[in-house]
Amino acid sequence: MLRAIHPLVKLALCLAWIAACLAVFDPRFQIATALIAAAALVLLDRVSPILVLAMTVPFALFGIGFLTTNLAFHEEADFARHIAAHSLFAAPAWSVGITLFLRTIAIGLVSALFAVTTDPGAFVRTLMAYARLSPRVGYALFSVLQIVPELAAEARQIRLAHAMKRGRPPRRLVGPVEAARLLIPLLAFAIRRAGRAAIALEARGLGRAGQRTIVHVPVLGRRDLWFAVVAGGLLSLLLLGTLA
Repeated sequence: MLRAIHPLVKLALCLAWIAACLAVFDPRFQIATALIAAAALVLLDRVSPILVLAMTVPFALFGIGFLTTNLAFHEEADFARHIAAHSLFAAPAWSVGITLFLRTIAIGLVSALFAVTTDPGAFVRTLMAYARLSPRVGYALFSVLQIVPELAAEARQIRLAHAMKRGRPPRRLVGPVEAARLLIPLLAFAIRRAGRAAIALEARGLGRAGQRTIVHVPVLGRRDLWFAVVAGGLLSLLLLGTLA
């Protein structure tokens, strides 16, 4: 369901949730935001709960840095006392650390919700059609979307060639020596692709101003309106319940 929502509607709602996470210091709001984002991914988009938990790991590690820093080097400043007044913990160091830890996870899950449920190509076409993104920039982004998987495929081919030359199967993990050997061939491959993309930009006349036709642009519909109303209403209720 979330994949069918208009990209700009999702972007506006995700930015609103992130702004609310930055403005509200109550850890209950951060917990509720993280749970809502995780539930939306699991229930509405059929994402595996294990994958959702895996996506929280890097954000949790980043948040642990905030927690340990505030516990080890805290000072009872006005900011810490302000957060302590809205927190479940009396100690300012714990209040600031826990709030920042939960805020990192909440913002990370909201960002992951947008990234996982939004097609990059549709998002770029939407920006070109509704946000007046330059066709030159849009085509460059399309080129990047294509070159990233091709770089991975090229790296696999080079590794297989090196393994056949050595007469043994390639390692599962790339070591530092092998990574250094892959750097130059992949850099040359990327430079060749960049040259072809530049020629394609000129051939398509993307440097000239004028009216252009964009195909397969997502269209705003009634489903997007209802989604915006429900998500916006849920955010408003959560803010009123937290700040009351």
